[in-house]
Amino acid sequence: MLNNLKNDFPIFKNYPDLVYLDSTAMSLKPKVVLEKLVEYYSRYSANIYRGVYKISEKATEEYEKTRQVVADFINAEKNEVVFTRNTTESINLVAYSLGRKIIDEGDEIVTTVMEHHSNFVPWQILALETGAIFKIIDIKDDGSLNLNFQSGNLDLDEVITKKTKILALTYTSNVLGTINPLKEIIEKAKKINPKIIIVVDAAQSAPHLKIDVKDLRGDFVAFSSHKMLGPTGVGVLWGRKELLEEMYPFLYGGEMISEVYLEKTIFKNPPHKFEAGTPSIGEVIAFKEAIKYLKSTGIDKIRQHEKELTLYCLKILKDEFGEKIKIFGPKNIEARAGIIAFTFDNFHPHDIASILDDQSIAVRAGHHCAMPLHNRLKVNATVRASFYIYNNESDVEKLVLGLKKVEKTLT
Repeated sequence: MLNNLKNDFPIFKNYPDLVYLDSTAMSLKPKVVLEKLVEYYSRYSANIYRGVYKISEKATEEYEKTRQVVADFINAEKNEVVFTRNTTESINLVAYSLGRKIIDEGDEIVTTVMEHHSNFVPWQILALETGAIFKIIDIKDDGSLNLNFQSGNLDLDEVITKKTKILALTYTSNVLGTINPLKEIIEKAKKINPKIIIVVDAAQSAPHLKIDVKDLRGDFVAFSSHKMLGPTGVGVLWGRKELLEEMYPFLYGGEMISEVYLEKTIFKNPPHKFEAGTPSIGEVIAFKEAIKYLKSTGIDKIRQHEKELTLYCLKILKDEFGEKIKIFGPKNIEARAGIIAFTFDNFHPHDIASILDDQSIAVRAGHHCAMPLHNRLKVNATVRASFYIYNNESDVEKLVLGLKKVEKTLT
């Protein structure tokens, strides 16, 4: 169990009673990240690439160092790392720049019912625009994907065909906490159709699990800084070099240009081809400190810490409230992230969250940008508590006390 990490996060000094259980939406920021952000704005606040003066060159150097740090973090090549605004933009980039190039009428696009809207709607719209077939993989009652296993082997023949051009799936569900057997799914899908493009939403995985894109063997992986201790406004798209080279630019303008003439424009090579205009420079620079913090803490230790907290929370919720609380997602902790979505009796999730907020307990209530999943679960909304490195057993116990206050208030 990780201890005393709250001391590294200034927000707890300003709000010592805060029980923050919404890291799935936005993680808190350690002091080293905030200091790096201030360093940029106070010491070398200049645009990147374009200046030949010292502070611009310093900003460029720090910015590109982050690209290398990200590449090392996911075992990628530096020129395969594209900076965007967030996971949503990363996935949309693929949908626009590649999807609209390769998808024709009658082709298949496959995703799952557990996806965040960011990895569902872009593919749904692409299918509607092109006349492609949009196929949805369902879930089982335990929150795992409804994929048949025969003799211990994953069977995707019912879903993936030679017509399937794109398979878009989440590594970890932001509602169920389900950790999908991604490597096995990708391996099986590629055997059925070697030309299939695999797009992975790793927004809920990059902060918590070790990701090795070379070992995973997908084609694109997207995630966000703000969910892994870094600033907002920074997303990452990793893509295989040969695919990035084939793709159209997503935006046109400054910096992504190599040469412009009256009759034609020549674009830069990836990743800069996809990074038009002035980016979130300070935020990208500070992002590297977040990754360094995660690496120094240890991804394996973070995962173990979250497993222990999740097990503790699941047990204490069952012991205290029994059948009054319905928890969604896998019971097997090895297949579950530090996310617990639940309903409580007949109380509305927004009322629950509001009463918890009165006790300085921050949880999320709603459909969590996953309406198809909530419709599948036959609930309009859930309460979601999520854990990260700064949480501890005391936070779980305060959540339980808060829910007792909810029950007393609303009954």
